[in-house]
Amino acid sequence: MRPNAPWASTPEKSRGRLHPEPGGTARGPRDAFQRDRDRIIHSISFRRLRHKTQVFMAPDGDHFRVRLTHSLEVAQIGRAIARMLGLNEDLTEALCLAHDIGHPPFGHAGEDALKQALSANGGFDHNGHTLRTLTELERPYPAWNGLNLTWDTLEGLAKHNGPIEAPQWALEAADAQFPLELMSWPSLEAQVAAIADDIAYDNHDIDDGLRAGLLTLDQLMDVPMIAEGWRRVEAKFPGCDRRRLIGELIRAQIGEMVNDFIAATQARLADSGVASVDDVRAAGRALACFSDRMREAERGLKRFMYANLYHHPSQLAAAEAAHGVVAGLFAAYADDPRLMPEEWRDALPAEEPARSRHIADFIAGMTDRYAIARYREVVGELELPEGF
Repeated sequence: MRPNAPWASTPEKSRGRLHPEPGGTARGPRDAFQRDRDRIIHSISFRRLRHKTQVFMAPDGDHFRVRLTHSLEVAQIGRAIARMLGLNEDLTEALCLAHDIGHPPFGHAGEDALKQALSANGGFDHNGHTLRTLTELERPYPAWNGLNLTWDTLEGLAKHNGPIEAPQWALEAADAQFPLELMSWPSLEAQVAAIADDIAYDNHDIDDGLRAGLLTLDQLMDVPMIAEGWRRVEAKFPGCDRRRLIGELIRAQIGEMVNDFIAATQARLADSGVASVDDVRAAGRALACFSDRMREAERGLKRFMYANLYHHPSQLAAAEAAHGVVAGLFAAYADDPRLMPEEWRDALPAEEPARSRHIADFIAGMTDRYAIARYREVVGELELPEGF
């Protein structure tokens, strides 16, 4: 569906690509944002998300979410919201699909390990690494590095969570190459992608936590929003199997959050007086938002999830083991780069900080299972917590 809101991004008004490309429909009649989405989907880094941690590290069960399935769920929510707000669905979808591409193996535990390993050389940030991956490390084209995505997509990925006053080195490098106006707010499509991410993991992590046995329904009743939703689904489906009711609870809660977000955003847009995407960027505040009531409820849910799932003792034990895998790999490759595959070894810079950053690029691209296999190959035996 074509965007119909005056503040929507449009491919006709895109700021273009860093490297000009000839027009035509030799590869299909797609506009610039549709091409961006498709380039992301066809990229190696997107495919690797199927074996990267979402909540549970290298999970044994086939039913748990991973970065890939999470990104698909975010895209579904984001696209539905964009349609209702009259925004560009293709740009929104591209941003949702690509937002986690910069995550290393083992999620935030792997990120913390790389951040420490690069502490003397600029650190590591998964959002900056998303831009680095898409502008430099992906190399499917003969004429340039990266996917040559539009400015609009790169801008949205860089600052979907808001303006950036002090960019980390990888994001700074992407900005220097193709200035992204880091101090302004991003498009509404990017703002929608950020909230779609929150809605997806707020709710789907509940499902995975219950499935793993790390959360119980009784615990969840301590969250007022969930308790209220549970009463509604029990009243609507009396006597129904609990497992089915949990699925209904999560679907209903996603719907409630989406509807609240759409209504609150429409109200804020009407009050703001914006009339173009440039007005959105100059607004000085986020225009896509929850209502005050939902924002507080969502924050309460996040506090519960951190206390009871993300910081669960078994999760902390897994994170410690994962941190050791990534730190051990970095130390091994830094000590003896000959342990890296030939293409990475041959391209290793001689001087810092490029040398350490190159090693981190290699590790950040690994999947969970590949990192475990490489650790056992170059470091030694590895004892992993039960259920890792």
